[in-house]
Amino acid sequence: MRIVIVGAGQAAASMAARLRAAGHEGALTVIGREPAAPYQRPPLSKDYLMGRMGLDRLTLRAPDWWRDQAIALHLSETALSIDPVARILTTDRGTHPYDALALTTGAAPRRLPAAMGGDLPGTHVIRTLADVDALAPAMRAGRRLIVIGGGYIGLEAAAVARKLGLQVTLIEAAPRILGRVAPPQTAELIRALHLAHGVTLLEGRGISHITGTERADRVALSDGTHLPADLVIMGIGVLPETALAATAGLALDNGIATDGQGRTSDPAIWAAGDCASIPHRGGRLRLESVGGAIDMAECVADNMLGAGRDHVPKAWFWSDQFDAKLQIAGLSTGHDQVVTRPGPEGHGDHAGSVWCFRQGRLIAVDALNDARAYMIGKRLIEAGRSPDPALIPTIPDLKALL
Repeated sequence: MRIVIVGAGQAAASMAARLRAAGHEGALTVIGREPAAPYQRPPLSKDYLMGRMGLDRLTLRAPDWWRDQAIALHLSETALSIDPVARILTTDRGTHPYDALALTTGAAPRRLPAAMGGDLPGTHVIRTLADVDALAPAMRAGRRLIVIGGGYIGLEAAAVARKLGLQVTLIEAAPRILGRVAPPQTAELIRALHLAHGVTLLEGRGISHITGTERADRVALSDGTHLPADLVIMGIGVLPETALAATAGLALDNGIATDGQGRTSDPAIWAAGDCASIPHRGGRLRLESVGGAIDMAECVADNMLGAGRDHVPKAWFWSDQFDAKLQIAGLSTGHDQVVTRPGPEGHGDHAGSVWCFRQGRLIAVDALNDARAYMIGKRLIEAGRSPDPALIPTIPDLKALL
């Protein structure tokens, strides 16, 4: 069986490794449009941007591994279209016949429209090596950075910039930072952390446009305020890469729609990672996380070889900001009760855990500088167990909840 994987990120690397480990001995090809072999993305906005991690440490697999596993790794090659009847993938370099095709095309960062100045020189996004390589030289002490977007990417970029000595203003159009992904109590912990490190936070403030002739020099807010800027980072979310799937007529719904096993509307085509959405609680779920990409890619690899098992998403995330680590287990969406617990001593006000319940069931734990609360919360969620919310703030040892 000839298997072709399109996209060369975390999901592709995990899927290729699983296919070989599970006994697939046929042709296996991975096609990526970037020049670099599959690498980790999370450190891009942190250690790599700060110059503390090189490409050699980002790379997921050594060059010899691909050769030893007899995996044909095609880099700097862009997939253009899929002929699902002939089962042929066409790229800018030729054609690749397949018996099974996997789409791990990921997601692309959103930019402000060109009419709003989103393509001016001096405006940046953070997703790829090329993005960060273009940004890093501009991150110089004393310069004025405007970060648009109060999600994790924007907050991580703001933290790195402050550590490098830039003046940082972060603008969030919603009433608060992390509005889509975290409860207010978690946002308050992160807000306090950033304010303590000198970040200016402007919440509930919309963007009118970015101004500049040769390059971005000012950000105009919807209330008429103009903020001077030497550079701008847009952290306003990502969109799943579905253009290639559309050429095959695949069903799209918040990404490339798959069944519970990762199969698309074409039985010979599969999808995994940030580009794919799966059935979940009567709707569809698309997880943008390393853990989600790995788990789904490995499940899809097994199913391509006939395992026939549904993918059960295990949501866990993390975010490093300044010297603090936020660890998240579960999904807080739809919570109707929140309980907080102070964090361990030694971190001042920048530690604690936020426990989210829905109809009495524990669905998520956000832990800032509190690895013990994260690990216990994660174990409880995975076991389907829910402690009494009243115990969480005061119980001497969280381990007793297990």
